[in-house]
Amino acid sequence: MNRKQLSKLGIPEYCTLEAMQGIQSAVKAGLRGKDAKQRLIAVAAAPQEYLNDEHFGEFANAFSEVEEIEPSTPVDYAVWGDEFIDEMSHKQMREACSLPHAVAGALMPDAHLGYGLPIGGVLALEGAVCPYAVGVDIACRMKLSVLDLPTDFLSDDKRRRELTTALEKGTVFGTGKAWKPRKNHDVMDQDWTISRITRESKDKAWNQLGTSGSGNHFVEFGLLTITEEEAGIGVAPGEYVALLSHSGSRGTGHAVCSTYSAIARKKLPRRYAHVGRLAWLELDTQEGQEYWAAMNLMGDYASANHAVIHRNVVKLAGASVLGGVENHHNFAWKEVHNGREVIVHRKGATPAGEGVLGVIPGSMATPAYVVRGKGNAASLHSASHGAGRVMSRKKANSMYRIQSVRTDLKAQGVHVISAGSDEVPMVYKNIEDVMNAQTDLVTKIARFDPLIVKMCGDGSRPED
Repeated sequence: MNRKQLSKLGIPEYCTLEAMQGIQSAVKAGLRGKDAKQRLIAVAAAPQEYLNDEHFGEFANAFSEVEEIEPSTPVDYAVWGDEFIDEMSHKQMREACSLPHAVAGALMPDAHLGYGLPIGGVLALEGAVCPYAVGVDIACRMKLSVLDLPTDFLSDDKRRRELTTALEKGTVFGTGKAWKPRKNHDVMDQDWTISRITRESKDKAWNQLGTSGSGNHFVEFGLLTITEEEAGIGVAPGEYVALLSHSGSRGTGHAVCSTYSAIARKKLPRRYAHVGRLAWLELDTQEGQEYWAAMNLMGDYASANHAVIHRNVVKLAGASVLGGVENHHNFAWKEVHNGREVIVHRKGATPAGEGVLGVIPGSMATPAYVVRGKGNAASLHSASHGAGRVMSRKKANSMYRIQSVRTDLKAQGVHVISAGSDEVPMVYKNIEDVMNAQTDLVTKIARFDPLIVKMCGDGSRPED
């Protein structure tokens, strides 16, 4: 029998090889073709009764496996800023919402194509976690510190050079780059033996503690304008010098994602082989528990990474911290929505529960906003994590030259210490359009205008 004939009998494509092998084995043993066909039909009707059958046992086991997880009805997802979102991002979101554990989804206005789940995608799964729906750069996050420096430090040539030096000496950019000697933080006293990959990567993580990586990661000084009387940032309304950083868990976070995504793909039932990077781990399995523990450790590590960067830069700038705010945007949380405990993945999306503070950046030449969440249930209490890209890095590098853009930005008062051509402002959506598309998700409480910017400029592979 061929695949077409097997399909007419209701045999799934992912079991056709075992079905044909079973028929061949039965015929060789003396069973007539018609009888072999009837045996195959009987096995498909009750595979559990034939798991040890000498001819059709492998088919019975394969057929039983694909029946273990019944696909749920694809869930709907809410969308903000649909006019800014490409069809490929929608396609990825539809695929994610077709996973068997999916219960809800949302797409933020900064959404663009990603691996598995689109950047700006929010996905709630029940009892399962998807490493690539969290992201490669686990716990990539924002941190803003309000400083006690006079605001004229940002415009005075001598003071600006001092702030530039603080950025250049306070962190390290580039793929694989590390500190020598390495920095210290209590996070390195936590239990790094929770998984093989964290245990083996501890030294690398320690070496990279306080570094910024590459891609869209940055550290910058700018002017923070607080407009709300009760902003919750720790200071009164007014204008301040502030330090803003964006980076995550560096090489160890990447290793955790890659390792457990590969495990998830190997464990996929055959009927879901097509989901690829959307492969999941059920939380009640050993692998699921290991990934969950490793992911949370990476959250603590990423937070420590920012803490060390800010400690270094603030000290070099001769400043003190008055207040601030920080948040993850590549992570998964256990939350209750519609009365069900679910795992909410926010890949490039900011937590925006009622009263929750966060930072949403634009680009090296456009504002970032400190926001307060409104707890919108339809968005799973989420908002965008930035402006969102409008073109690939390859296209950006072919169209723009950072040196020319730096000259233009300098004339506008923005000093770019280093960056790649793939991170120029033109590769991002208009941050004002993105913010206007999510007024029901967050309230803007402060504006940060970048004035001294440092990104990776050595051509390193992007880590974001």
